[in-house]
Amino acid sequence: MNNLLYQVDDRPPLPTTILLAAQHMLAALGGIIAVPLVIGAVLKLPADQIVALVNAALLGSGIVTMIQCKGVGPIGIRLPCVMGTSFAFVGAAITIGFEHGVPGILGSSLAGSAIMIVGSFFMPQIRKLFPHTVTAVVVTMIGLSLVPVAIDWAAGGKGSPNYADPINLGIALFVLVTVIGLVQFGKGIISAAAVVIGMAIGYLVCLAFGLVDFSSVSKATTFALPQPLQYGMTFPLSGILAMGLAYIVTIVETTGTFMALGTATNTKVRGKHLCRGVLCDGVGSAFVSVLGSPAVSTFAQNVGVISLTGVASRHVVALTGAFLLLAGLFPVLGAVVVTIPQPVLGGAGLMMFAMILAAGVQMLAGVEHNKRNGLIIAVSLGCGLAVSARPELLAKMPAIIKEIFGSGISTGAIVAMALNLILPGRENEVHEDEEEEAPQPLLVKNVEAA
Repeated sequence: MNNLLYQVDDRPPLPTTILLAAQHMLAALGGIIAVPLVIGAVLKLPADQIVALVNAALLGSGIVTMIQCKGVGPIGIRLPCVMGTSFAFVGAAITIGFEHGVPGILGSSLAGSAIMIVGSFFMPQIRKLFPHTVTAVVVTMIGLSLVPVAIDWAAGGKGSPNYADPINLGIALFVLVTVIGLVQFGKGIISAAAVVIGMAIGYLVCLAFGLVDFSSVSKATTFALPQPLQYGMTFPLSGILAMGLAYIVTIVETTGTFMALGTATNTKVRGKHLCRGVLCDGVGSAFVSVLGSPAVSTFAQNVGVISLTGVASRHVVALTGAFLLLAGLFPVLGAVVVTIPQPVLGGAGLMMFAMILAAGVQMLAGVEHNKRNGLIIAVSLGCGLAVSARPELLAKMPAIIKEIFGSGISTGAIVAMALNLILPGRENEVHEDEEEEAPQPLLVKNVEAA
């Protein structure tokens, strides 16, 4: 069992909760903003529409995060989950947008969310497709897929003319070393808030050297109310099918993220938990579509924050949702956070995402050593890494293949599940839903309270 500083239902003191919630927000904000920015840029939308998409994404992500953490009836997994707009929907959204515009994207997203809502009621059956071997592969692939994102941040941002500049790498290394030092030698809140403290120190260093760009703050409005259905909605059949396929892929990825979250929080994630969590993803995506935002899903990167700091309180992350909501209502707040240089994010992100990878490796070490499991692990990780490292591998494939296998996480999960079903010996498995007590793998960092 992981020695957590705060358990899932613990309520840290308010000042501590605010600091820890800000930490989760910093880890998620870039990803939430990036999706509407990418969609808007590719579709060449007017600046005011892109800003409206960003505001709606922040506002919607905040509301759905609070529901996922706190729970409303049968909706919400009641674990520390940060929700945000997902890159899993970007390909479908851009394809739909070229032909049907933003109304087509939002209408297809709303209609397609029915796939996730209906699918949530079959999660106990889907859970049985994720024995320990498959879960270990998925968690490992989540880590392997996220680490390159942190590396791009550390180098200055993918596509940046200053990519891999020694100054960028030096800042990232400084933040990384600072976070490591705070986690290893800090006590209590210092260790728990290592990420946000390390990023704050890195930000101040960048500020001192004039490396912070405040142009986004000067352009941001102070306050903006959401305008639901301001674009209207259309429901093209081709768009609904494309978005529905993206939702199916997201169910697989979200299930893996919930399993990783269970490991990080010492929680046995059963089928009923997955049902509530995926239902929140589906209902939340329908809600944010009406609000004017791309669909949302559970963010894997925040699992790394929990693994690193030992803070598993869902009430902390619920406050993160409130912060995201405020960022949506007060765009200037989000604009200030966006001024954080990419290398600062990269230094902290590398540590957080590598923690997920370390958890996956430890889970793999706990898999029974036999030929069957060795084949599942080797082939699924190999296939997942193939599409992650060489995405052009699928360039000449049909759109449906690119949609399903475009992510290393979904590819690794699908291959692992398929091999687990096909290879002889499955009848000897013991599913976690049937176990009285399943040993949880140790994460690299055990946090001690002061």
